[in-house]
Amino acid sequence: MTNLRKICNFNLKETVNNTMDFDISLYRGYANEKQIILFGHVFKSVAPDYLFTDKKALKHARGVYEMFTIKTLANARVKVKFQGEEITTRTVSDGYFRVCIPVENIEPGWHSYTVEASYNSFVRTEQSEFLKPYPGKIGVISDIDDTFLISHTNNLLLKLYVLLTKNVNKRKIYADVAHHYSLLSKAGREDKMEANTFFYVSSSEWNLYSFILNFTELHKLPKAVFKLKKIKQGLTDFLFSGRGNHNHKFNKIKDILEFYPQMQFVLMGDDSQKDPFLYAKIVKYFPKSVVAVYIRQTKSKKNSKTLANLQEIEAFAIPTCYFEHSSKAIEHSKKIGLLT
Repeated sequence: MTNLRKICNFNLKETVNNTMDFDISLYRGYANEKQIILFGHVFKSVAPDYLFTDKKALKHARGVYEMFTIKTLANARVKVKFQGEEITTRTVSDGYFRVCIPVENIEPGWHSYTVEASYNSFVRTEQSEFLKPYPGKIGVISDIDDTFLISHTNNLLLKLYVLLTKNVNKRKIYADVAHHYSLLSKAGREDKMEANTFFYVSSSEWNLYSFILNFTELHKLPKAVFKLKKIKQGLTDFLFSGRGNHNHKFNKIKDILEFYPQMQFVLMGDDSQKDPFLYAKIVKYFPKSVVAVYIRQTKSKKNSKTLANLQEIEAFAIPTCYFEHSSKAIEHSKKIGLLT
């Protein structure tokens, strides 16, 4: 049985002792011409292995519960290494760390970096990646739940049922969405080695990172940087996963647009929560940074508030598409010249 968690985190873990008393999760970072942003979590114990794709029934449900009640490690010493540079920091109260590394002359594309975390007499070493975008083309910022991953966000009981009973192999993706994203990833690119930059920004918590990462790879969605919600560590948090205030999404998208002021982005979302409102707000802050907005219709009828938000966006001469099927979104992308 293959441990997909290790594959998806792009790492080979090592310890200086036979006993492993803590664990690291690294996430894909991102860079511009001047700096690299890298981040991750340190846990008090080895993260549960429920992400094996063949976990079924109660074993899968137990694994999901364990992931949402996992304990993080505050004030753990973390050393980040890249091309001879070393930066040492400490985790904050929820086990999270984030560092900014000044750089020059980094080539576009994906690059590997290493993190060494120490706790008592134990040391963990893990490797992950960061992306410096290829210049001159569009980027895509996409929501996850009910934008490409069918999650039933509007129905709490059904959402929890699916989360607890369906492993990554059994979760569903909307038809043609992977094809649309693949086309957008190559839009305007003559060099087949290059791809447009993707960010997946969601109200799903970091607890679900490996699950979502496995899902995107299984369905051949474009390789992306993930920006998720603060990690959860309790039963109540689990019951309300992905819900609550969504201002963090606005702040994360705002950070991306400020970090890449020369890029223009396509925003992808759905009408199940606050995406239309957030995207309208983003456009008011960055009217020159957004080239199109796509909102998936998740109910049988169009949402009147969503339509009003899209009208606000269109007032900035930014094309929008409110669609039920991704085939319509693809045709729209061709019509406005995103795809040729």
